[in-house]
Amino acid sequence: MRDDAVVAADRTSPDDALLRELYDEHAGPLLAFVLRLVAGDRHRAEDVVQETLLRAWRNAGQLRHATGSVRPWLVTVARRIVIDGHRSRQARPPEVDAAPLEALPATDEIDRALRMMTISEALGDLTAAHREALVETYFKGRTVNEAAEVLRIPAGTVRSRIYYALRSLRLALEERGVTS
Repeated sequence: MRDDAVVAADRTSPDDALLRELYDEHAGPLLAFVLRLVAGDRHRAEDVVQETLLRAWRNAGQLRHATGSVRPWLVTVARRIVIDGHRSRQARPPEVDAAPLEALPATDEIDRALRMMTISEALGDLTAAHREALVETYFKGRTVNEAAEVLRIPAGTVRSRIYYALRSLRLALEERGVTS
């Protein structure tokens, strides 16, 4: 069996060899040039270099007979591709990349997080006793009697603390611009 490299070399046309030479010799400097034209957008610059080398391959007959370096021809073609791309983007509405939008949490999640932050700050304004009564009943879901057992205070005291804690919490939330 023949080696794959030998088989590939047999199929390589003179135009393909020219393209390899152009790539090896000019792709790096051409990419650096195009990066400046496209304000550092590497993906766009690579696309422009690829298109430039593709056009060179299509015009291999002309380039083979050219005297001197082909780099000025490549630079001119790359510059024109960048200009054409700029003009075509100006002629149509701007494209929107969906990736940043997908990274944002849903509106409900944002609203919920903001609500929780505001409530947490407002809870910080309460006395420790009032905060403990609210946390045990509202946030941990305990009944007044269960909260009384956990806090080791009478159930009536828990009810009283909840009442005054809710009043204070309402005032603290109103101060933060939250209305009921």
